[in-house]
Amino acid sequence: MKKLVGLYLLSFIYFAANSNNIQVANVKITGQNLGSHYTFVQFDLTWDNSFRIAAGAQNWDAAWVFVKFQITGGTGCTASTTWNHATLSATSTDHSVTTNNGISPQIDAVSDSRGVFMYRLNPGTGSINWQTCLLRWNYGTDGVLDACSVTVKVFAVEMIYVPTSGFSCGDGVIGGQGRLEGFPYGAGTVFSVSSATTPTVLGGNTSGSMGNNNTNGQSVADDFNTGTSKALPAAYPNGFNKFFCMKYEISQEQYSEFLNTLNGTQQAQRTPAIVVGQYFANAAGFTTPQSRNGIKCQIAPVGAIPGQFGLDLNNNGTFNEVNGDGRYIACDWLSYPDLAAYLDWSGLRPMTEMEYEKASRGTLIPNTGEFAWGTNAITGGSAVSNGGADNELVTTVGANASYNNLFATGPFRCGVFATGSTTRITAGASYYGIMELTGNVWEDGVSLGSAAGRSYTGVHGNGALNAAGAADVDFWPGINGNNTYTSANTAYGGTTGCTGYAGIGFMGGSWRENAYLPVSDRQYKAGWTGLGGRDNRNGGRGVRTAP
Repeated sequence: MKKLVGLYLLSFIYFAANSNNIQVANVKITGQNLGSHYTFVQFDLTWDNSFRIAAGAQNWDAAWVFVKFQITGGTGCTASTTWNHATLSATSTDHSVTTNNGISPQIDAVSDSRGVFMYRLNPGTGSINWQTCLLRWNYGTDGVLDACSVTVKVFAVEMIYVPTSGFSCGDGVIGGQGRLEGFPYGAGTVFSVSSATTPTVLGGNTSGSMGNNNTNGQSVADDFNTGTSKALPAAYPNGFNKFFCMKYEISQEQYSEFLNTLNGTQQAQRTPAIVVGQYFANAAGFTTPQSRNGIKCQIAPVGAIPGQFGLDLNNNGTFNEVNGDGRYIACDWLSYPDLAAYLDWSGLRPMTEMEYEKASRGTLIPNTGEFAWGTNAITGGSAVSNGGADNELVTTVGANASYNNLFATGPFRCGVFATGSTTRITAGASYYGIMELTGNVWEDGVSLGSAAGRSYTGVHGNGALNAAGAADVDFWPGINGNNTYTSANTAYGGTTGCTGYAGIGFMGGSWRENAYLPVSDRQYKAGWTGLGGRDNRNGGRGVRTAP
């Protein structure tokens, strides 16, 4: 048997969309075991401002690391342009870091083998510089022969750990936009989530149930209210159990790199800009960036033959420049199918609206009308310096959010308000340190207000899309039995005439709105009849249940 080699080992540097500068470098394949058909994917991993807190929030940041591979040749092997998701060992001790530079790593494998979590073992803060990281790839499980030559890409997404704990839903605003509330309804009572299976009953005006201000002010009304109760299945992720949440919204670099691992048919489905020189937006034909989205077609896909996408926010024809092309700006113009496809591809999953409230306020008692940083005061950014650069800064004094069209051209760089001297409030950060849960771009999340949303069980993406480039995960909202998206499929919880997606709502507001920003606002959390496709307010992030 021939040794597994990299015909062309791609040294892929991946920058997460943030000022913390997460990087993967020096990727190669090493240590093939012919008897058991595995090898190791080796790389270096660095990021700045890592933390692990032993008191208070008792959480940490982590890198979700996963691998894609492409067969490029070899005896008995068919070369392909297809990128596949690598099956990593589900045993944590099969993975290692050779050089930790004084910060001991913890590596948590996951049962579905889609990736690993890497984070600091002990409390502390500072930069991570782990060299010669080794992840065991069980290539035989993926149908790769020992003699095949392959190329690999390693991706890293910065995540924040949200620990198991109780928390509160609702913020005590009486009669406000379908806000969640406890019994007795209408008294400004928040609902305490005390276990992974509470509540069991929604609506109905009975002790122990969770109400929704009788659906007051909702664009699409929940199907439960004071007079009608619904059961919330125990499998619905209610936020009590531990999970990891993306620290930042999906960036334009992340989405463009995702596009570059798809075939041409899939690329055409995930972006309308399939002609050379056109930009990603809500339709094809734009030759200048729309709402600060710099994703641009470099090579057009032809049938199933993939094209190439890059970043050119400054429209100078030079792609992926460190300064000026907006790679760290939050990706707008994402429809829910776009978001779901990215999450499926990366082994993550959509966030529920209850997880969103937990990720925002943590275990603290809610303040009335609070935003993700725990107060009801907000200062919007209206101007930037170094626009589109990796160090883009908001120059508005005291700004901690992007909202109300104050900066009228589009969203900001992810994490733009956090500096070495900011507090939770001035950085616009959540209780756990998650950024931009209020403002910038809308967060698509799974509602509990319809049968489609409540059918969600938190299954993770498997790393692969269907032939059409869509997510195909069972019980992900908005997907019918044929793995296509539906809005008016009443059998699956849709509403006739609704242009959104069944079971999906919108959370946190965006750079354009002066409303809907409070954590507990539910005006659009059960859906939005006017915001179903690609829109310059729409983006999102994913989560993953912690192992």
